Amino acid sequence: MLAFIPSPSSGALHVGPLQLRAYGLCIALGVWAAVVVTARRYRARGGDGELITAIAIWAVPAGIVGARIYHVITDYELYFTRGGHPWNAFKIWDGGLGIWGGIFLGVVVGAWVGHRHGADIRLLFDSTAPALPLAQAIGRWGNWWNQELYGRPTGLPWGLEIDIHHRVAAYALDKTFQPTFLYECIWDLCVVGIVLLVERRFHLRKGSLLAVYVAAYTFGRFFTEYERIDFAHKIGPLRLNDWTSVVVFVAAVAVLVVYNRPGAPADETAASDAGAAGGDGTDQDSPGTGVGEHGDEDGTEQGVAEQGIDVDAATPSTSGPDGT
Repeated sequence: MLAFIPSPSSGALHVGPLQLRAYGLCIALGVWAAVVVTARRYRARGGDGELITAIAIWAVPAGIVGARIYHVITDYELYFTRGGHPWNAFKIWDGGLGIWGGIFLGVVVGAWVGHRHGADIRLLFDSTAPALPLAQAIGRWGNWWNQELYGRPTGLPWGLEIDIHHRVAAYALDKTFQPTFLYECIWDLCVVGIVLLVERRFHLRKGSLLAVYVAAYTFGRFFTEYERIDFAHKIGPLRLNDWTSVVVFVAAVAVLVVYNRPGAPADETAASDAGAAGGDGTDQDSPGTGVGEHGDEDGTEQGVAEQGIDVDAATPSTSGPDGT
């Protein structure tokens, strides 16, 4: 019986003559899952599900570019200092994607494309909110294939075995480490549940669920990031990404509080949008219904009178021969 989680001997999958990078495959599967979930949620709320694919064509590459840019900027010494290899900055299949840059640029570009297609951007945010952490949960397994982003040494039964060539130099003699990729994968799935629970239980304004996702994710990311031992820039006692988690978490909570404060403009809620597809969509105050501003009878008589019809003559008498 194994007392640890084994790591793959290679980060590639071989299918006949083809070699697939497992890291890229995990990201692709995560993207596919996110697009499917978002499209179904958007369609259920009255939107055009096909539009999500059109948005993804632009938002996904933008997210990957943003994630890579964030990684290269925050770990520039790996590529642009003496002994570094600048061209390696383009080798995303070797790992190195910063989620902060990916979410930011992906959401911005996705919202821009959606706006150009006339989409309801706040509805897009709500539809996407649980899909993003699902994609992250799947994509995190790419770190397992690459034997990266693990935590401190541990003797726990679920410790992650790391080959000596992938170990941090200071821990070269240790064999098993905290599987922080797994912890974050589990937390990402919890975030999916949190977003769906908030959607059902709380009446937040439309568009709020994206901020719920950001706040929930950054809360858990702080702890998984703190556990990691790979090189990272530090500000004081915390890693740069820990500070980023704190700042983004505070910003997300502030957006939720201000956006949903008492007295804020009333509009549709995220929960009501989920059941909006079943409504008949009629407008009871629309023209042509015969209802005037003074009530049904006044409006009806006014409409008939405008057509030159004698109301008294056109209305049958309610008193018959026997007085009923």
